[in-house]
Amino acid sequence: MTLYSTIMLVLVVEDDPRIVRFLERGLTASGHQVRSASDGLEGAIVALDESIELVILDLSLPGLDGQDVLARIRADRPRLPVLVLTARDILESKVKALEGGADDYMLKPFAFEELRARILALTRRADQPQASQLELGDLRVDLLAHRAWRGDRPIDLSRREFALLVYLMRHPGQVLSREQILSAVWEYDFDPTSNVVDVYIRYLRRKVDRPGAPSLIDTIRGAGYRCEPALPDHPSPSPASSPSSPGGGVG
Repeated sequence: MTLYSTIMLVLVVEDDPRIVRFLERGLTASGHQVRSASDGLEGAIVALDESIELVILDLSLPGLDGQDVLARIRADRPRLPVLVLTARDILESKVKALEGGADDYMLKPFAFEELRARILALTRRADQPQASQLELGDLRVDLLAHRAWRGDRPIDLSRREFALLVYLMRHPGQVLSREQILSAVWEYDFDPTSNVVDVYIRYLRRKVDRPGAPSLIDTIRGAGYRCEPALPDHPSPSPASSPSSPGGGVG
């Protein structure tokens, strides 16, 4: 049975491209979004981005050793969950990483099911409440319950629609290309003429937008899509006039 936890933006700091691809596939299939860094210095910089919610960190990295990356993360983001994933099967390395602030320590090779279970355990910690809710104007999602609302109206979303909405809401006001959305939500790297993103954007608009009001998801011709909160002067329709939610989309 597939276990879904909080949908998070996970940073993978790893210099082996095969492991990066393996983690990206597994994490995306579990509903997460993924960024990666192939050296320690880049990883330390990207980890300071407040949108990053969990780091999977190798210790043997070019540029900056993983232990030093961990120290930099803890200096600026002491509550950011960090899972060390390394081939260093030495007790001293494990003790040093845990004492340095790592939340967990796993050895390579590894089973993805175990990694996913450990991530789930990290997201259950009571000291991570900031990762459970997203809000954009009167649009709200509960990441733990996989539920969404527009004002007081619940929105029925398929798993893929929910993942797409979360990705858009994590980047408010930012123009996201179809390729970016495909990579983050579907992890597809294929013919850019595919219209799967456009199809799911239509699904979301039908469910999220209010009749007669501008869409929360703007089409930026030739560039992609942008999600922005509704202007406050748009009146909310009465519950009786709210459209019934269409059925879940494909996927």
